[in-house]
Amino acid sequence: MIKYVDLFAGVGGIRLGVSQALAKAGIDSKCVLSSEIDERACETYKLNFGEQPQGDVREITEIEPFDFLLAGFPCQPFSYAGKRRGFGDTRGTLFFEIERILGKYCPKAFLLENVRGLKTHDGGRTFDTIMQKLHDLGYGTAELILNSSDFGVPQNRVRLYILGLYGSIPSMSLMTNLGPSDSHKYKSLYQQLNLFGSTYQAMCTVGDILESSVSEKYYCSPEFVEQLHSVMGNDLSKLHGYRLIDYRGGQSLHSWELGRKGKCTPSEIKFMNLLIQNRRKHDFGTQQDGKMLTIEQIRTFYCEDNILEVIASLKEKGYLKEKDGRFNPVCGNMSFEVFKFLDPDSISITLTSSDANRLGVIQNNLPRRITPRECARLQGFPDTFIINPEDRFAYKQFGNSVSVPVIEAVVYDFLTQNFDALGWEESHPKLAVSFG
Repeated sequence: MIKYVDLFAGVGGIRLGVSQALAKAGIDSKCVLSSEIDERACETYKLNFGEQPQGDVREITEIEPFDFLLAGFPCQPFSYAGKRRGFGDTRGTLFFEIERILGKYCPKAFLLENVRGLKTHDGGRTFDTIMQKLHDLGYGTAELILNSSDFGVPQNRVRLYILGLYGSIPSMSLMTNLGPSDSHKYKSLYQQLNLFGSTYQAMCTVGDILESSVSEKYYCSPEFVEQLHSVMGNDLSKLHGYRLIDYRGGQSLHSWELGRKGKCTPSEIKFMNLLIQNRRKHDFGTQQDGKMLTIEQIRTFYCEDNILEVIASLKEKGYLKEKDGRFNPVCGNMSFEVFKFLDPDSISITLTSSDANRLGVIQNNLPRRITPRECARLQGFPDTFIINPEDRFAYKQFGNSVSVPVIEAVVYDFLTQNFDALGWEESHPKLAVSFG
């Protein structure tokens, strides 16, 4: 029986992936402790695993012996630590709790998951400190950066996975692969593979995870639907892949095009679109966003005689603001019911806890938000997984979660490549044949 602890457990995505990998390897397993501070996540965890996680990991002092430590630990506290005392000391960060527990119990292996930015945070010093602390405890390590879209999950989610083995450097056949950088590149790759008759099983699209029938509460309001039709015409499938955002061009819709604050004339729409396209140019300064331009600067790209009338009208409607003779768009991105319409023939952007509830799809020519179940599927959770009954918590939890199939693949590879070094054949002698 392989025993493990599940720290910073969330709703149990890492636990689910690890238990599936161990079961696939024929290894019996047991979670001897789970820890999660978010009460609503604990509710969902208990619904699925029948166990109430312990609270704050900093208050956990006694754990029964275990073999494997799992932790999807937060990295934000390092920002505070970096400003206050530097990265020579991990105390005051949540990583220190992992360090403390590893030092006290010396499990044979661990798996840590985090955002890929951890590797480059503070010029790489954060990551170097973490790795040095793990090595000082006697662990060899291997790290991978992987994209969930390469593991049958239709989501562009790139994450860092750190594996540790006590007294030995882990071997892995999986290699770092960032995957397609966006949904457009993924779609192009998908089409190429289909063209050549590929049966590459990892390819999966948003259309594969959509529910055929959903509650009316997920559909967009009649007012918003009318605004979308006013721009796109009758065929709303043209919105596949569109972002609704006020400070970017490209494949985007803007509040002034939709008339969110009042209907705009063609001249006003032209003015605003040219403004957001040109205000990022280095000719007008080095700032990337928030760059305010004078009328003289604006005249270099908007050459119509009605410029003063257009500016006055846009200011009155609330699309444009002026400060000290300089102008900038008033960005109201949070006012959109959906901020991104996913392309059913491609992958989703990365789910986040703050806006998973405002990702949308066009289905049967009707715009709607994706459902919590669809969010779960975008993370590779099985449909047997019980979702928190309150949508707002469910969206947040899946935005914070891991992609289960990636965890399963990483751990199974770790098991197969390091079985002898793990020393688990003593409790599972029959597995030596499989992994030998």
